[in-house]
Amino acid sequence: MSEDDPTKWFKHVPSLQEVLNSTFQRSINNTPFELLFGTQINNKTDLRIQQLIDEQLQLEFNENRELLRKVAKAQIIKVQNENKKSQNLRRKSPYLYSVKDLDAIKRTQQGPGQKLCNKCIGPYKITQVKPNDTYNVEKCGNFDGPTKTSTCAEYLKPWPNK
Repeated sequence: MSEDDPTKWFKHVPSLQEVLNSTFQRSINNTPFELLFGTQINNKTDLRIQQLIDEQLQLEFNENRELLRKVAKAQIIKVQNENKKSQNLRRKSPYLYSVKDLDAIKRTQQGPGQKLCNKCIGPYKITQVKPNDTYNVEKCGNFDGPTKTSTCAEYLKPWPNK
């Protein structure tokens, strides 16, 4: 507003003060004028001043939000690395199976009357090796259990050869 003549900035103070007093403040959940006098201000606000203030508030809000997001992201990465380090401390690498290996699968669905059943079902033959230690398996024999399924190395154990 006083960019044209910086020496006359004081002429804009009353209109600027009026706009600031009629601007909603989130901290007090009201405008300062309404809080002081109990009624809304009747003014002819300079739309340019209001627009400049709104733009500045929006800019500060976006900058603060981006800063908070960066801090939160850094904190999340830090905690994830700590968790990964402590989780992998005692973790052993999984047994690697290959196609046509016979194995048993841990029974994951428990129901009534299965308390005394075997903990593993099988034999199953591995038909496909997938990424992240997962496998497609197929039933080899006549027993309870799915005919074809997908499982991970955590639920597999080698079938004892006779």
